[in-house]
Amino acid sequence: MAEEKSTEPTTAKQKQVDPVAEDMNVVEESAANGAKRTWEEEGNDEVMKKPKVDNAVEEERLEKLEGEEKEANEEGEEQKGEIALVSLGPKSLGSSVGMLDYFYNFLHSWPPNLNVNKYEQMVLLDMLKKGHCEPEKKIGVGIQAFQVRYHPMWKSRCFFLIMNDDSVDDFSFRKCVDKILPLPET
Repeated sequence: MAEEKSTEPTTAKQKQVDPVAEDMNVVEESAANGAKRTWEEEGNDEVMKKPKVDNAVEEERLEKLEGEEKEANEEGEEQKGEIALVSLGPKSLGSSVGMLDYFYNFLHSWPPNLNVNKYEQMVLLDMLKKGHCEPEKKIGVGIQAFQVRYHPMWKSRCFFLIMNDDSVDDFSFRKCVDKILPLPET
């Protein structure tokens, strides 16, 4: 038969037991029995419990925060009355800077020479009607589509109108935004 190895230590060096291995044996034994581990078995003897907070101090702090939030909400409501939302088609924008950022990002993210989608077309058409100094003249025979193109003179991206008679005209979204809600002076 094959020789069986003894599990008992035979030398003095082998009698020294690693404390981590011993803890693991205890955990394995308790897990095998289906019992939950105790605090000592977890090895968290050095961990201190979180000190309890005095409820009165915590309540005062919460009341102070709630009071500050109410004041901020009241001030925000007063400011909301001053800020007028501008609706352009289905889109609502709250400030001239927000409007400028929206159209700038749209202008620089839309692929050139491609008609804009119907949602953006409604927004651009409403901006043109509300913000252009001569919207009837600019719209003319009617608008078939809007596109982002490179301007031949300025060599930069611009919004272009494609008319029903296939003529093309550009317009400045900055001027339209400034007429709808004046831009801050910088």
